[in-house]
Amino acid sequence: MPFQAPRDAAVIDIGSNSVRLVVYRLEGRAIWTVFNEKVLAGLGRDLAKTGRLAPEGVVQTLQALKRFRAVLEAVNPAETFVVATAAAREAEDGPDFITRVREETGFNVRVLSGEEEAHYAAVGVLAGAPDAAGVVGDLGGASLELVHLSETGAGRGVTLPLGPFSLAGPGGTANGFDAERVRRLVHERLAAVAADFRTDTFHAVGGAWRNLALLHMRLSGYPLHVVHQYKISASEALDAARLVAHQSKSSLERIEGMSKKRSETLPYAAIVLEALIEQLHLKRIEISAYGVREGLLFEAMPPRVRGLDPLIEGCWALGHRQGVADDLGQALDAWIAPAFSQLPALFEDRDAVLISAACRLADMGVRLHPDHRADLVFEQVLRAPIAGQGHAERCFLAAAAHARHATNFHPPELQTLERLLSPVQLKRARALGATIRLACDLSGRSPSLLAHSRLSLDKHNLILAAEPGFANLLLGEQTHKRASTAAQHLGLKPKIITA
Repeated sequence: MPFQAPRDAAVIDIGSNSVRLVVYRLEGRAIWTVFNEKVLAGLGRDLAKTGRLAPEGVVQTLQALKRFRAVLEAVNPAETFVVATAAAREAEDGPDFITRVREETGFNVRVLSGEEEAHYAAVGVLAGAPDAAGVVGDLGGASLELVHLSETGAGRGVTLPLGPFSLAGPGGTANGFDAERVRRLVHERLAAVAADFRTDTFHAVGGAWRNLALLHMRLSGYPLHVVHQYKISASEALDAARLVAHQSKSSLERIEGMSKKRSETLPYAAIVLEALIEQLHLKRIEISAYGVREGLLFEAMPPRVRGLDPLIEGCWALGHRQGVADDLGQALDAWIAPAFSQLPALFEDRDAVLISAACRLADMGVRLHPDHRADLVFEQVLRAPIAGQGHAERCFLAAAAHARHATNFHPPELQTLERLLSPVQLKRARALGATIRLACDLSGRSPSLLAHSRLSLDKHNLILAAEPGFANLLLGEQTHKRASTAAQHLGLKPKIITA
């Protein structure tokens, strides 16, 4: 695709537990977070007790919004979305609060209905994982939104008073957590809609779910601490939820990275997850780092842009920023994909997408020191916040990126690759990286020159051929060396045709 000038967009999300400003840089379909500030103001902390917003939370929220106004005046994004969710929607004094926000900060706040909040959460999940299907559950401080996802997109959603602040007793979330009372409330409130939302896959949106996932990673020794599209079986998630629900507040505070305010609300989220697993008959939970904020951005994109593959476009944007040849990725894809399409599929219907994505990362590292290039590129690819990829796919692309720059395969986290990829997948990643390296070195990273050669595979050989008049392109020790390495990883022999 032609390069699209980046633009900035900002979202202010006034939630029941937190108020947050996120500034994004948009490059076509690619969404990058460039600034993220959160204040756990607890705006909805008193909802269950008084039906009104917490006075302290109102003060903290207004202070945060005044600061956010100063930041945005300096950043000057192309567009800004300001939304409020359950606390402002449900509180008796919610309208007065929205008026005060407008008068004191100048922000015109859009208060999302429960159905709108569910819709944008689902659209956000699709922005991060276009093939997602099942049910989305967005847990905030005061409410849980549920919405179906299918091939046709987001269905109709419901909102339920299942956030920690809606479940808390008279003492609030900080005191008097009664697991059995909360469990009974959750089951009662979920039972009315549970039959309508039964599914195998639950897409979890919200900070509480992300914290539960990070805790599960630590408990299971999971090697890749990337929360987006982290998958947990229902039985393992149930074990983790029950563990959290039985922990004291002081025990949770001792967990690395757990904030004091999050430790107050996490047991409530754990009990909600227990009930969801049992009443919706879930088989797996998949965490989404995308939600309402990204849903707002995604829905505002032109339909043509929304239809692009987020992994390919994210890799293109990342590679383009660091590379020197704008159209190299497309040229490599066109050169490699026909040959690799003859190989057995390893990622169901995803092999072609992964080849396209890897090709668009080929120029990454060109500005880095050659002694460290392979390792540095590997680390970036493994953890880059690019949507549309599972954890095994991250590992595949990182392995291919390392092999693109180094013959000796000693990546920084080989054990992570070996845990999340099969030996056959890892070998294919190395073969793809080596083939990209062959193409780049053969052509001097010139798409026009690469077009005068052809790559093909047969039962025994990796075959390089050139158009008439371009046979000299295939001469040279390095070309033979690169072809031999690529062929070896494919279990083939190199065959170079110069006549």
